[in-house]
This record gives sequence, C-alpha cells and structure tokens, in this order.
Amino acid sequence: MGTREYQVYNPIDIPKSLETDYQQAVPGFFEHDDPQRPLDALPPRFGLLDESADRWATFTSKIVKLNQEAPNGTHFKVFFLGRHGQGHHNVAENKYGTKAWDDYWSKLNGDGELVWGPDPDLTDVGIRQAKEAHAAWEAERKLEVGIPLPEKLYCSPMTRAMHTHIITFDGIITVENQKTLILENCREEYGEHTCDKRRSRTVIHSEFPQLEIEDGFTEEDELWTPERESEEHIITRAKAILDRVFDADAGQFISITAHGGIINAILMAVGRRKYALPTGGVLPIVIKVTNRVV
Repeated sequence: MGTREYQVYNPIDIPKSLETDYQQAVPGFFEHDDPQRPLDALPPRFGLLDESADRWATFTSKIVKLNQEAPNGTHFKVFFLGRHGQGHHNVAENKYGTKAWDDYWSKLNGDGELVWGPDPDLTDVGIRQAKEAHAAWEAERKLEVGIPLPEKLYCSPMTRAMHTHIITFDGIITVENQKTLILENCREEYGEHTCDKRRSRTVIHSEFPQLEIEDGFTEEDELWTPERESEEHIITRAKAILDRVFDADAGQFISITAHGGIINAILMAVGRRKYALPTGGVLPIVIKVTNRVV
C-alpha cells in the first residue's frame, strides 16, 4: 500500500478522508467475535474457537490464505489488543463510582490517600495481571506449533501501558529482534482526567530506553486539555493507527498495548461493538482493510 505522512490529529482537525468504512472486522475466529459471549480478560487460547493441538498452525494458514487470495489492494492482519493492568486511577474509580469519578475526582491528582495523576503506574494487582498475560502468551507459545508472535509491536506512551507491555513480552520478544514503537495515537482518550496526561518525552525515554519513540513525538503533552476528547475524535484516531499499521508493516500479526478507550475506538472503527475488556486482558481481532485513494 502507498505511504503517506502520519500525524496526531487535534480535535479541530479531523480529516474527512478517514471517515470511511474501508476498515472492517472479520468475525468467526474468536469467542468474543460474538458479543453475547461472557467477558474474560484472558480466556483459554486467547479466545480462539479452534481447540485442536495444531490450532495456531491452522489459524495462521487461514490468515495467509486470506491474504494470498485477496484482490489487489485488500489486506488482512491479526491484532492482539492488550489493555494495561490495573492502575491507581482504576482503584480510585472503583472507590468513588464512575459518576463521581467522571464528575469530580478524575479532575484531581489524588484524594490524600491515592495518587492517580498525572500518568499513574500499575498497582500490585496490575503487575500481577501483566504477569498473567505473559503466562498466557508463554502457554500458547510452547505448543508444538505455537501462537504466531507479533511481527510488529506498538504501545501507548502512558506509564501503565508501557510497564504492562514490558512485563507481558519479557523473554518472548527480545529488543535485539525488534523494538516496540511508542505511538502518541495509541494513548487513552485524553483531556480532563489527570490520569490521561502523559509525561515528557525525555522522562519516557529515560525510564523506558528499550522502547522506540515515533518521530515527531513532542517533548511535552500538547494534546491534553481540560476538555475531554470526543468519541468521534478517538475513533478517527483509531483509524489513523490502523492506516499506519497497514501501510507501514508487511507482517500479518500485530500487537498493540494500550487502554480500554482506544481499544474500543479501534473496535468501533472496524464495525464492532464496544467490548468491556478487563484490565490486563488481551483481545485478538482479524481486520480487513481495502485500499482506497486518500
């Protein structure tokens, strides 16, 4: 597919060219393709319907065949969408309830007992959840024909997501093989909530040197404002992520470690309903993109 320049879209500058239906989810592979299925953070086999011993070989061959037989300009990729483990802001929202959190507490940095802003880290529970995601990957990787490992990995620039990513793929994906790329667009729905204001580029690079930061990443957070990002805009941002991945990456298996808001935006961008993925959860999805002129 053709290349083009990517940017982080500001709420006042949403390209109309992205408001299309050329990105579509392909159902029939995973349990959560059915919205009536119960919600689990880490279901067996990551929810793959095929329970056979050679399930991942069969799945991979199906994806390869889809791409081989696709008409010119149509491409299929598998996205493993990982949500960060529990952060201190999640504890605070549970403490006060969603309405009080949205109306008042989310605008503060803490309550004298908990500190959740800006950019909170994982709790002990969140660290455990990330380790459980790691164990799930290891279990499927150690099969005779294991799960296809991501050929390209992306991550949100928020601390809770970066820590989750590093714990999840420790020893599974090595830095020598490929560096994970931090994308600004992978961050959570931003604005208003202090927990969604990121740290500086310098601090991120200093604390996570094993991760690569995309070109054009600003030193300070220039996107966070006292006004919450709209749903329309975060879906547009999700479409931009998919555009970048399909244009820049030849691989068929992609990992994105991020947040509930942007994961749901990706789902809505490809025609899926919102999915209440628990913290520490992983949701695989097959996405089809049909090329178009921008």
